[in-house]
Amino acid sequence: MLVSTKGRYALRIMIDLAEHQSDRYIPLKETAERQEISEKYLEGILKILVKHKFLKGLRGKGGGYRLTKSPEQYTVGSILRITEPSLSPVACLDSDQDSCPRKSSCRTLPMWQGLDKVINEYLDSITIADLMRPDQPGDDYVI
Repeated sequence: MLVSTKGRYALRIMIDLAEHQSDRYIPLKETAERQEISEKYLEGILKILVKHKFLKGLRGKGGGYRLTKSPEQYTVGSILRITEPSLSPVACLDSDQDSCPRKSSCRTLPMWQGLDKVINEYLDSITIADLMRPDQPGDDYVI
């Protein structure tokens, strides 16, 4: 599994919008500037997030984007699944792949299935809220 720029940027965008939520829509330009992502590239990612109803978009004056749910309701896994072609560690576990002819005798298949389960459970255990910047002074102490 290799997470692409699209997947990493989608996470950054979702965190940014969560940290700057308000009653208004957040303009694309503001998010692009804060995240140092080109507006053109950001547009493509935002279209995916809107299509899957992770964000709501509004065109025109006062337009922009905002989350459709609270940050606690978005998992890293759910975001990566819509922006990445696959999260599987090996191609034979991809749901769109034809069944491997060696599947019945493959000695490594259970290991790959276990790794796939661990990856998905881990990514589904982390929410956008978990990744947001702490608001209170003193929460940034590092040992």
